[in-house]
Amino acid sequence: MKLIKLHILNWYCIVLLFGTNCYSANAQIVNTSTTYQYSSTVNYPQKIKKLGKNHYLIDFGKAYFGTAVLKANKSQNDTITVHVGEKLSDLNSIDQNPGGTIRYQKIKLPQLQADQKEIIKLIPYKRNSNPPAILLPDSFGVVMPFRYCELENLQIPIEDVEIYQKAYHYKFNDDASYFASSDTILNQVWDLCKHTIKATTFTGYYVDGDRERIPYEADAYINQLSHYSVDSVYAIARRTNEYFLGHATWPTEWLLHTVMVFYQDYMYTGDVEPLKKHYDKLKLKTLHDLAREDGLISVKSEKLTPELKMQLGYKNPQTQVKDIVDWPPARGNTGKKWLPEKGERDKYDMVDVNTVVNSFYYYNMVLMSQIAKVVGNSVDAAMFEKNSEIVKKAINTKLFDKSRGVYIDGEGSKHAALHANMFPLAFGLVPEEHVASVVDFIKGRGMACSVYGAQYLLEGLFKAEEAQYALDLITDISHDRTWWNMIKSGSTMTWEAWDKKYKPNLDWNHAWGTAPLNVITRYMWGIKPSTPGFNSVLVKPQMADLLSSEIKVPTPKGCIYAKYKSKNKVAVFQIELPNNMVGEFILPPKWNQVKRSGNSGNVVELKGGSNLIKLKLVRK
Repeated sequence: MKLIKLHILNWYCIVLLFGTNCYSANAQIVNTSTTYQYSSTVNYPQKIKKLGKNHYLIDFGKAYFGTAVLKANKSQNDTITVHVGEKLSDLNSIDQNPGGTIRYQKIKLPQLQADQKEIIKLIPYKRNSNPPAILLPDSFGVVMPFRYCELENLQIPIEDVEIYQKAYHYKFNDDASYFASSDTILNQVWDLCKHTIKATTFTGYYVDGDRERIPYEADAYINQLSHYSVDSVYAIARRTNEYFLGHATWPTEWLLHTVMVFYQDYMYTGDVEPLKKHYDKLKLKTLHDLAREDGLISVKSEKLTPELKMQLGYKNPQTQVKDIVDWPPARGNTGKKWLPEKGERDKYDMVDVNTVVNSFYYYNMVLMSQIAKVVGNSVDAAMFEKNSEIVKKAINTKLFDKSRGVYIDGEGSKHAALHANMFPLAFGLVPEEHVASVVDFIKGRGMACSVYGAQYLLEGLFKAEEAQYALDLITDISHDRTWWNMIKSGSTMTWEAWDKKYKPNLDWNHAWGTAPLNVITRYMWGIKPSTPGFNSVLVKPQMADLLSSEIKVPTPKGCIYAKYKSKNKVAVFQIELPNNMVGEFILPPKWNQVKRSGNSGNVVELKGGSNLIKLKLVRK
């Protein structure tokens, strides 16, 4: 149920007080090595329900990758049937035909011997247990994601059986972060996403999900941002980022995520060595070798030679690199006909010179200019900066329809899809005079993108100061293209797609669906590193109609604690920074100027320790 909206007025009076007390910094110690540290946890049942004679349903509360273990203090010499799965049927037993790639297995135990552990031996799934999938150590055995276990023909009392879920995941500090707000749906979405980040690290890489268990650059980017929002150990991201240098995947835009994952790692850790070590490869990953005279790129260019493909990290020089825009399209890539109107591209016109691809390319030029400066290459820095200006001009002259005030899908196209507009908005390409028309178009399309595309839709909306609409998308419960649809279906991890009808082979454990997690941290609360390694932090909150919220954000220097409360036209922010960190609190432009000690502006200096900011809402 949505809360009553707080109508924000136009002008604010501000009172600022700075305290000296500081919370102890108890964030996990940063580990920027690429060594993977496995963890296994034992999770006991949260509920046990008797379904019939000698028949029990065990609910472990959350899905993890692992297997079930039984240990009885009495023997049973008759067969026990064990079911494990992710999903319940309408009859409140495990769904034995869940469809898609939602997991279920049935195993027969010939007997139970007293006081001996019986590890349920699962059957491997061929696609995710052979290359190119990331393979698990032999000591793991076969694992699958599951939340539930059923025991049939258990003739000894259930009280005499110890049963638990043995779960594998990357080491994770559950206490390094938290979030709460006055919106209960938002809180549940956060919890769903946070658990997804923890549970999907079982391979030691950011993989796409259980069907393939392969790292993909775009999946990893969202995974990385969400992981960094809830824990301050970065080794798994480092390991995945380096993997991409020699294991490129086929979509054009995925290649263009490589620079992005490396840049975010630098901003969060402050470690420049990966940028220096892989600088030349990162330059190639921008695809600047494909640029036309006007600055735009296309993978249909003759410049994308087999030799360049090998340099880009493809194992096969004949790999067909293709624009993706979003996934899935209206038809699957398996030869099966999917529902023609259920693709996630908003009927995008897939022309050769693509607006989405070139928006990513522009952003790569911006980031590479910064990276070149960091590694001390001033010539490249100037070159990439100039290229970014050229690309921006070309996009805004050749790929923008002034008569409609929107971006078209690409060169020669007349169609304007959501994606052709939300990506330029997210990457800062839209001139100020066109922001209103682009935003209006975007808001008219709704959630006409996948769970992956939602990352950039939400980012663009917050950057355009459209926090309320973005928050409404995250907390929507009125249809199935929502995170609430995942929660109400019983999942404890985000899905690969909004629903099985939109992607018939979807899985229930895809971290690229965790956009709300990092968006809440980085845009709703607006907490980001403003200098590498969090020597300084930027806090630019956009709380929309929330009446209260609190968050704990891990950083290499300790945890940031923040609270917000709005009541009786007074908004209060408490920002607690580690003592070795400073920052800036940014008020959105529509707020009144900050007045403190003779200074005015929309920036409030934050110091290490406690910072109290009071905003009094008054009319113009």
